[in-house]
Amino acid sequence: MGNTIQVAVFFGITALIGWLTYRQCRGVARVSDSNKEYFLAGNGLSWVFIAGSITLTNLSTDQLVGMNGNQMFLLAWWELSAVVGLLILATVFVPIYYKYNCTTTTELLEKRYGSKHIRAMVAILFLLGNVFLYLPIMLYTGSLFMQSMFNVDIPILFIAGAFAVVGSAYAIFGGLRAVAVSDTISGVGLLILSLLIVYLALDAINFDFSGIPAERLTMIGGPETPIPWPTLFTGMIFIQIFYWSTNQTITQRAMAAPSVKEAQKGVFLAAAIRLIVVPLIIVVPGVCAYQLYGDIGDATYGRIVGDLLPGWLSGVFAAMMAAAVLTSFNSVLNSSAALYVCDLHEKYINEKTDVHKLNTVISISFVILAVALVPVYSGADSIINLVQQLNGLLSMPILSAFIVGLMFRNVDAGAVIITVGFGIGLYAVFTFVWTPIHYIHLMAVTLFTCIALALVVNRIFFGKRSEFVLFHTKSESAVVEG
Repeated sequence: MGNTIQVAVFFGITALIGWLTYRQCRGVARVSDSNKEYFLAGNGLSWVFIAGSITLTNLSTDQLVGMNGNQMFLLAWWELSAVVGLLILATVFVPIYYKYNCTTTTELLEKRYGSKHIRAMVAILFLLGNVFLYLPIMLYTGSLFMQSMFNVDIPILFIAGAFAVVGSAYAIFGGLRAVAVSDTISGVGLLILSLLIVYLALDAINFDFSGIPAERLTMIGGPETPIPWPTLFTGMIFIQIFYWSTNQTITQRAMAAPSVKEAQKGVFLAAAIRLIVVPLIIVVPGVCAYQLYGDIGDATYGRIVGDLLPGWLSGVFAAMMAAAVLTSFNSVLNSSAALYVCDLHEKYINEKTDVHKLNTVISISFVILAVALVPVYSGADSIINLVQQLNGLLSMPILSAFIVGLMFRNVDAGAVIITVGFGIGLYAVFTFVWTPIHYIHLMAVTLFTCIALALVVNRIFFGKRSEFVLFHTKSESAVVEG
């Protein structure tokens, strides 16, 4: 009986979120530019929906399941340092994206370098990360959570398929507007219930952390931990700048406001939520679970939620978690479609295309591939550490392209294309062949190597002298030849 109520509440809440999203989006005036309408919500998102969408796009089961699965406080640094990334997005990148009237982050590269090819190359790299990493991992961790929480034997691939079908419907039929609204509605409920889980987990151990190993309670990571403390001052900051300021999935929300100030208000609110709420909900339940169950890895969060919440309330929480999976999934799917349509198809195949039809076809193709890749990640020891490590293959080379493009003039796109490819190969060597220091340190090494190499290649092979532009002011008058 209890399980029946739990399932009924789950489906009821899920349907309610869908209905509320439909009501909010129904009748909204559409803009004539199809790309802006589908991928930037017609530049009509208010600061509330920007904050809600940024928060829930990032906060999904790969965060709640993966970080709590490490069962240590140290992982909170990923979220605390993210605040810096969001502040840089609001103060540095948002004004630049609006100045250049960008639909995708990669459009900025085309306008800075004067080349559609570098835009296309970086778009392809983003797509590879989205389709082969983010989409399947979101489906896998969401399915694992549901399997653990409901204690069912339904195959993970079947649950992942259900998530994929429902999530893609938002992205295909509603575009970014529907994605952002559903993000915000479900985000409020998820944050409230996640804080309740924190309290119940603490209560379950009588607010007493004694008996838990010190290495699981410390915030100062040693050399063998997932986040050694020196990495906070090297690669960590650049990881956050890449993710929050150049990654299409996140930045797309900030570019969908009617003005720079409206976008900045939304990003600042998202940063406040990230600072005050998110660190608690992604580590405290996992540490408490260690005292209750021992080291149970990525099954931690589903187990503790299922044990501590009453049946009807766990059904509500499962619905909110399902919404988190759906909104994160459809956010990445929508941004992937934007990258393909704007950066590849319209640039190289057909400039005048039916965006709705093309969006549907390409989204369905990405969904099928993502579901097929779910089994690949089922054997990972720690999803969150795997994601961060593989991110380095693309993140630092891509970030170097943005930094060089914004801080220097007279750099040939060909030089940057060469060095981005080199950076991917360099980090692949660091990851799979030779790892002399922690991978977060190696991200910083990769980034600075790429920047330096781009300037050298630009001078030697393309015969151009780069010019450093201080803070990239509008006049760009303060330059130093280099």
